[in-house]
Amino acid sequence: MSFDTSVQAAQAQGAAFTASTRYPDPAIEVLDPAFLKLRLFSASVEQLATGCRWAEGPQWFGDGRFLLFSDIPNNRILRWDECSGTTAVFRAPSNNANGLARDRQGRLLACEHLTRRVTRTEYDGSITVLAERWQGQRLNSPNDIVCARDGSIWFTDPLFGIAGHWEGAPADSETPWAVYRIDPASGALQKMLDDIAAPNGLAFTPDERGLYVVESRAEPHRRIWCYDHAADGRLTNKRLYVDAQGPGAYDGIAVDVAGNLWCGFGSNGAPGADPAALDGVRVYDPAGKAIGHIHLPERCANLCFGGAKNNRLFMAASHSLYALFVNVQGAV
Repeated sequence: MSFDTSVQAAQAQGAAFTASTRYPDPAIEVLDPAFLKLRLFSASVEQLATGCRWAEGPQWFGDGRFLLFSDIPNNRILRWDECSGTTAVFRAPSNNANGLARDRQGRLLACEHLTRRVTRTEYDGSITVLAERWQGQRLNSPNDIVCARDGSIWFTDPLFGIAGHWEGAPADSETPWAVYRIDPASGALQKMLDDIAAPNGLAFTPDERGLYVVESRAEPHRRIWCYDHAADGRLTNKRLYVDAQGPGAYDGIAVDVAGNLWCGFGSNGAPGADPAALDGVRVYDPAGKAIGHIHLPERCANLCFGGAKNNRLFMAASHSLYALFVNVQGAV
């Protein structure tokens, strides 16, 4: 559904969407029989809200039964309420916030493009800056973010927010793109990786012994890498998890309890690419085999699991927010 235009600033045209009237939903494509156990026969893709310019960074808040997600160019964070089904502005301006997460105490973490920093929203609504400089130099534009069980906060820092006025403000890069970790005890910022071209989405394996990182400017194809993750945060044994092997591109990612990786997916803009075949969510098993695809009428930027039973997949896709109940829970 569209939300009240009175709360919108310069609303963009939402995508045309018609929910499936039959089960199984033909938008849910089985690429391998292994996906059948993850698909609910009588669940279909739903459009929860539309009217964004670039929807990103969904994060579920089970204690309030709502979802927060970013609308980066419109400089706001939106809130979709499960009880009422309505969507309203949670924060505006948001400093062109992108990725959102929660820390182990349930507080909101946000990657802000405009201010080039990572912040935490305290219980009283005040803002604490967690990271904005590396060795005296400004970060680029923190993009995606996760919080590990030990309380460490991990985020990627590509250049997207300083490339122009659309998602932040134009500026020169002062540091190479990288993946960072904020130490849970000292709060110190640690650079963990700087050998990936435009690191984007990231997610831990269910046991947190591995970390997936999207390389969103890899050539000739977009890739996802996996690293061994030690208890002290060290990353070793870099290995290729999956290669898009064509015009597809990865963005945000999420892991379920069985170790499958659910990837925001879409065309990379290459000539001749068919967005209708690519846009949506591509699902891979722990070995990196594509087993399913959820087709959406828009490119999916990011996604998360949530809902009362943690078995609802929320998908932020270009102009809209979509959801699908699945037969697996998200890893916590």
